[in-house]
Amino acid sequence: MNEKSYTELMKLGAMKRNRLKENFVQDLYIEMLLSEIQLKVEKEKLLQKIDAAIDCQDKKSFLLLSGQLNEINKRFGT
Repeated sequence: MNEKSYTELMKLGAMKRNRLKENFVQDLYIEMLLSEIQLKVEKEKLLQKIDAAIDCQDKKSFLLLSGQLNEINKRFGT
């Protein structure tokens, strides 16, 4: 007889739910971290392009790139 008691089954179920919650939180944290890294890289590239546009006195590119940077800041609330 390898039957488990009701109490043991409930404990196992609770442990599984806790692991699922922990995995969800961990996955969420990883997703947030990756999003932040992507945002920083994208912003850094835009800032470098903006600096280059300023150096070349390219007003059209500067305005376009500045608009893109503003959109990223609005989208991510930074």
